[in-house]
Amino acid sequence: MDELITIERLGTAIQNSVNDGIGMQHEQAYDLARHVLNFFGFSDRIIDNVLEPEDRDAFYMLEDAGILTTEREETTLFDGREWRIHYWMFRKDRIAKMMQPQGNETEEKQQQDSPYADLPDDIWSRSS
Repeated sequence: MDELITIERLGTAIQNSVNDGIGMQHEQAYDLARHVLNFFGFSDRIIDNVLEPEDRDAFYMLEDAGILTTEREETTLFDGREWRIHYWMFRKDRIAKMMQPQGNETEEKQQQDSPYADLPDDIWSRSS
């Protein structure tokens, strides 16, 4: 099943992909998602030539986050020269994984793995 990339899905994935401890603001992530989707429209890949340098920087950032990937196609022109075409594509599998909040799972796992998990809460109170 091929998942449709929506602003909501991409925005959430972008927001969850930022692992700097601060994270990206909800509005910024959704603005970036909207901007990127304006290039893709209903297509799964776009040609790199349509991007301006500032846009390409954003795409490289999303590639580093695992949201986008690149592909290159080579063809021979009629005069014998080789021509390379570069494409950007969504990594739908990674976007689906990034839709899940990362922080809560880690916290729950740490609590389960803690050697103190089975101790009662009152064990930490001081007795006078």
